[in-house]
Amino acid sequence: MAGQPKKAKPPPRSAADGDDTVITALDLAPAELTPAMRAYLDKCMEKLGFIPNVLRAYAFDMPKLEAFVAMYNDLMLAPSGLSKLEREMIAVAVSSENRCYYCLTAHGAAVRGLSDDPVLGELMVMNYRAARLDRRQRAMLDFAVKLTAQPFAIEEADREAVRAAGFSDRDIWDIAAVAGFFNMSNRIATGTDMRPNSIYHGQKRGEHHP
Repeated sequence: MAGQPKKAKPPPRSAADGDDTVITALDLAPAELTPAMRAYLDKCMEKLGFIPNVLRAYAFDMPKLEAFVAMYNDLMLAPSGLSKLEREMIAVAVSSENRCYYCLTAHGAAVRGLSDDPVLGELMVMNYRAARLDRRQRAMLDFAVKLTAQPFAIEEADREAVRAAGFSDRDIWDIAAVAGFFNMSNRIATGTDMRPNSIYHGQKRGEHHP
């Protein structure tokens, strides 16, 4: 009616609404954290400002959570001939091949942050072949994606192509291990409808800084 104040419109819904509360489609009660895992999650909160949902998803079973954390930290953070950015690029290229919502969102943000190039993060998510990668990075991702899509077709010529791009045999092991880990993670995340933390969507999307 005339003279009455208009009702405020409710804020628009986000496609990520609920992703921080309903983390998977499975009804699994969290287990009691071990002292080591409690300390680890506290460290995540201190460093990141949040606990990655994948850790909360695994927290229904302490041996599984501890095994996941140990494997992730070894593959993605320990010393390697692959840089942290290269390992995150593998994570995203593999997850793009598998169309994994969780890992594309979380590790796409990691690529944007480590490269200081939001466009590179988007290219990795959409199609790494469209990116202007150097020979080393292209060979690495070609190998990781072929190992994802056609593991039965990997042969010595594929390993030779990676060696020719400057990788050692130890590096090839690490490429295969990171690709294998994310193929497993993609399947678990998709099979359980695991949802990424909503904060990832907006992270590191500023202008490119050369």
